[in-house]
Amino acid sequence: MSAHLADQADTRYVTGPRGERFAYRRFGRAGTRPLVLHMRLRGTIDHWDPALLDLLAAEREVVVFDNRGTNFSTGEPPSTMEGLVDGSLALIGALGLEDVDVLGWSLGGIVAQGVALTAPGLVNRLVVAGSSPGGVPDLPPPPARVAQITGKGANDDEDFLYLFYPETERARAAGLASLRRLDRRLRESKAVVSPEAFRGQIAAISGFRGYWDRQAELTLPVLAANGAHDVMIHAYATFAMSQRLPDAKAVLYSDAGHGFLFQHPEDFAHEVNEFLGR
Repeated sequence: MSAHLADQADTRYVTGPRGERFAYRRFGRAGTRPLVLHMRLRGTIDHWDPALLDLLAAEREVVVFDNRGTNFSTGEPPSTMEGLVDGSLALIGALGLEDVDVLGWSLGGIVAQGVALTAPGLVNRLVVAGSSPGGVPDLPPPPARVAQITGKGANDDEDFLYLFYPETERARAAGLASLRRLDRRLRESKAVVSPEAFRGQIAAISGFRGYWDRQAELTLPVLAANGAHDVMIHAYATFAMSQRLPDAKAVLYSDAGHGFLFQHPEDFAHEVNEFLGR
């Protein structure tokens, strides 16, 4: 049995407003405001590092889930950002939650912003990890190799190491350690985003006009964080957000990339718990 409490959390199901069935896990410190986590492109409920989840769950209740039509959840996979946001709100509503914090990584960071913009009375605080509001002027584009890797039918360790971690010995070691922590769930579940759901996510990103011009509407406290060497979404997006958001804190990890939250789970969890506990 895994030593991580997150690995021992049961997968549950709840029926959404369209008759779809959402897969989710809810665990951690009962009686606290739930923290709803939103996953990256091509990620599932089983691609969260349990080391990070355990540290977050020690301070608050945590909810992880598969969006509509993705992995263990049924329904039509969204093909727009609005659809992804609606899926998240449907899950939150189906659970009867009326006061939450939200955290999103990568694509999930955009979705989390959309949730806060669409339902401002629902969200208390927002954490945006390794992401962007979309439409950031002069944002450096990712290297061509990123599209080559993300376009593969499946990714191996070397692909994830390139996408998520700098090419240093310490970062690679931390990345491999995180990948091995993911193995326990993935070996059993075989969790995967179907080609249809992946195409929907790509379409959502391609058709997204961005929340750049709506940053001022996010008046709630926001924590934006990234690794300084992110090849997927340049860290400039995090800095740019901090200039537009009314109430924000920005954190950059100088030795990390897109997977900074798994490379430094203790430090990032401390940042998140302190921020949400204010």
